[in-house]
Amino acid sequence: MTSRGPGGSPPLRAWRVLVKELSAFGVVGGVSFVLDLALFQLLYTSAGVGAVTAKLVSTLVSMTVAFLGHRFWSFSHRARTGMRREYLLFAVVNGLTLGLGLAVVAVVRYPLGQESALVLQLANIGSIVLGTVIRYLAYRRWVFPAPAPARHEAPVVRPRPVTDLGQ
Repeated sequence: MTSRGPGGSPPLRAWRVLVKELSAFGVVGGVSFVLDLALFQLLYTSAGVGAVTAKLVSTLVSMTVAFLGHRFWSFSHRARTGMRREYLLFAVVNGLTLGLGLAVVAVVRYPLGQESALVLQLANIGSIVLGTVIRYLAYRRWVFPAPAPARHEAPVVRPRPVTDLGQ
């Protein structure tokens, strides 16, 4: 009987890692989403901050919370490539998916001429779903890459020096 080590067979371990990543990704995303909404509401309605400034602050705070949650929980088992590099890539990915969401809603509203709040909300939800899938895949691939596989090299064997035994 062979020992499979902790966590079972490699496919079972991979499945468990994927479920852990997806579960944590969902929780962190949900918490960040609620934080973004609540902070925007608080800043705009109670603190007297302008709408655009309130949105900027709420987005930056919730994005930073999401980054920390993903770095230290969702993708905690992955390689560390430096906080600055990871945060910058995280912000770029989020900016690109935000742009994608804006483009989807803009295309539905203007070239397609849709004014219905329901249609626009469905386009918004579709863009959020698409952006979420893209973010998850980008985080796994570029922001929090898989650790490099351990290389098992054979130990270097150095020959002993030959001594002249005949003398």
